[in-house]
Amino acid sequence: MQAVDTELRNRIIKLVTGILEQNSLSVDVTPSAKLVDAGLTSMDMVNLMLGVEAEFDFTIPQSEITPENFQSVETLERMVATQLQLANAA
Repeated sequence: MQAVDTELRNRIIKLVTGILEQNSLSVDVTPSAKLVDAGLTSMDMVNLMLGVEAEFDFTIPQSEITPENFQSVETLERMVATQLQLANAA
């Protein structure tokens, strides 16, 4: 597994925290915390997906839109890092 990209992680945590704050939830989001346990609903997950695409300027491939990739900040971070590497390699 690659080293943690602190900037990448912080940007994802900021997106998650922003969505939670819109729902009047104040939760300390840790990298391994399950996002549904933090309070994200299925609609919030859609907003998170759109937020990730806008924040990192890429479209998440349909094959990567899976519950596994949206379980936690860590799983989301791995998927985003992989997609950014693929985009940079192209």
